[in-house]
Amino acid sequence: MSLALGIFLAFVAMLCWGFGDFLIQKSTRKFGDWNTLFIISGIGAIVLFPFISKDLPSLMEDNRSLLLLGASSLVLLFASILDFEALKEGKIAVVEPIWSLEITVAIIFSVIILNEQLSLTQYALIGAIVVGLFCVSLRSKQINKKVWLEKGVIVALIAAAFMGLANFMTGFSARETNPLLTIWFLHGGIAIASFLVIVAKGYTKNLVKSFKKGKKLILSMSILDNSAWIAFAFAMTLAPISITVALSESYIIIAVLLGMYVNKEFLRKHQKIGLVIAVISAILLAAITI
Repeated sequence: MSLALGIFLAFVAMLCWGFGDFLIQKSTRKFGDWNTLFIISGIGAIVLFPFISKDLPSLMEDNRSLLLLGASSLVLLFASILDFEALKEGKIAVVEPIWSLEITVAIIFSVIILNEQLSLTQYALIGAIVVGLFCVSLRSKQINKKVWLEKGVIVALIAAAFMGLANFMTGFSARETNPLLTIWFLHGGIAIASFLVIVAKGYTKNLVKSFKKGKKLILSMSILDNSAWIAFAFAMTLAPISITVALSESYIIIAVLLGMYVNKEFLRKHQKIGLVIAVISAILLAAITI
């Protein structure tokens, strides 16, 4: 029963992240990276507080858990702001497939930290992901000195590396403490950090305007993104990490389709081929790592 519930929650995370990233792109372009990040994390921390308040005294006495959660929060903060910047700069149909690299990064950390061994097939799929991402990233079919990269690609690649680590640390933290406490701590830390940046840069007035002008967008985006993280954290404690990642990372397909058919984002033939290679290879890689 717990495994079935974990798989179901991974599907929930997949759906929520797919539609959530689509709305986050709109928000970052309308309100900015830091405002969007503060809104999502702040709402999540406030809503979750009543459910985790009883766990705070024991957490304050557990230095190991505090250190783990603090490190996870910093990594997620950096990864999130890079994610938002990539969405703001680039096409969602290009940025999302690149984020399939998160699976590879998570596996690398599993090998290093947990001493997991990879098969030849798994290494081959990692190579296929790299090839697919390269195709998606190129504007031109020609590889020469004037190769033009799509906007947001470099940022998306860096974001994928950090988000892969963040996903790994979130799952590990959720198992060491509990899922709700983990997400509350991570989002609370991000909310505080992003608010300090907003105040330091003088964006406070823009933040107030964001709430007034985009209530529906803000509410929908926050519900979807926070629901995804909560479902993901619970799924990581109920089902194998590889299965959870494989299912939840399928959100890339939803987000790319939304970018192509709703935003009418144009992709060249070689980019579409690369998209398919990257997404399928990433899902297969996670699926066989059981």
